[in-house]
Amino acid sequence: MSNSTPKKLDSDLLKQVFVHNLNRIYFGKCYLDKHLQHLKGLASFTALQQAIQEFWDDIKKQIARMDKVYTLINEIPSDKNCNPIKSIIKDEFCLDEEQAIPVLLDMDIMMYLQLLEHINITSCHMLIMAAKELDYTEAEQLLTECKDESIDNDELFRLITKEYVVAD
Repeated sequence: MSNSTPKKLDSDLLKQVFVHNLNRIYFGKCYLDKHLQHLKGLASFTALQQAIQEFWDDIKKQIARMDKVYTLINEIPSDKNCNPIKSIIKDEFCLDEEQAIPVLLDMDIMMYLQLLEHINITSCHMLIMAAKELDYTEAEQLLTECKDESIDNDELFRLITKEYVVAD
């Protein structure tokens, strides 16, 4: 294994990397979209249920934006090699296990959703850099909007966590 700096990816290889990572996030979001109703039902705190609904609404918008990105770059979403993100989502930190007190489950839900948002923020950041290099200006903007929503949702879950943890 070489310790030297890697060569910059050529446009064809960079597009492959872009599509590969877009697929991972896209299918993770699609899987999550199908399972958030269950997760929302597990939450005991009304503000958390509302935050999950807002998160879910944003996921639907992000999926629609990513659909536009696929159209813009003339690609079709492929579920091949998307297991890592879906595995994280499927695991759900064992959220279906009974907890003695509801706050434990609520805290797990918030930690889980923030973890997913951090993955999305990081992935969008990398995709935005690649889109810029590939001169995918409109895709870059759509992905920036997805990233911004994820940052906002992460902050929303942080504020709700604070309601549980910090005394006024």
